[in-house]
Amino acid sequence: MAKIILTHEISGLGVAGDVVDVKDGYARNYLVPRKLATVWSAGAEKQIEAMRKARRAQELETIEAAQAARDALQANPIIVTARAGKGGRLFGAITTADIAAAAAERATVDKRRIQVTSPIKALGDHQVSIGLHQDVKATVTVSVVAAKN
Repeated sequence: MAKIILTHEISGLGVAGDVVDVKDGYARNYLVPRKLATVWSAGAEKQIEAMRKARRAQELETIEAAQAARDALQANPIIVTARAGKGGRLFGAITTADIAAAAAERATVDKRRIQVTSPIKALGDHQVSIGLHQDVKATVTVSVVAAKN
């Protein structure tokens, strides 16, 4: 087992700044070459603390603020416009950046915290999950409408 420090959030493993044990091959062949993690060392404590400070700054300050943002996001569907062809098929797909931009008028949302279960490639309503705080998640309806040409 290899002891590593995560530099990015990895679902199922942890968030930036966490020290985790993973199998040697996973660390050596996947995480470290892609700069998703660094090898743990005794001198890395300063780096870990800097990552934790950055993570705390990115998260909403309090649970109350996150709950207020969740209520604002869940109040009405988020409307995203996109070019569509016949039958409601989109030219491309709706990305998490598109959803974050559309939600920006209601609350600040980090596109990396938006989880889409399957790619959004058609007009209509779709459900997405947005992580606002470690303990607060919002399930939001994204309504995709055709752009007028």
